[in-house]
Amino acid sequence: MPYISANDLKTKGVSAIEALLATQPEAIISVRGKERFVVMDMEHYYYLRECELESALAQTRADLAEGRFVKGSAEDHLARIKTA
Repeated sequence: MPYISANDLKTKGVSAIEALLATQPEAIISVRGKERFVVMDMEHYYYLRECELESALAQTRADLAEGRFVKGSAEDHLARIKTA
C-alpha cells in the first residue's frame, strides 16, 4: 500500500493524497515512520461501509436461521446484561 509521510502532507497538501489515490483505493499516512492513518476517496469508503453492512445483515440472518436469538422485553434484556 502506498505511503504518504506527514511531512509530504504538510508540504504538498491534498495533492499528495490525490496523486496516490489516482492509482490506489487507499493510502497510508505515516508519522515519524509509523503507520497512523488511512485515507481513501468517498466512493471507496461508501463501498466498504456497504460491505460491512451486508456482512452484518448476513450474520443476523444466519443467527435467526440457527435460532441464536432471544425474545423478550426491554426490561428482560436489561436484566440479562446486568447479570452478565
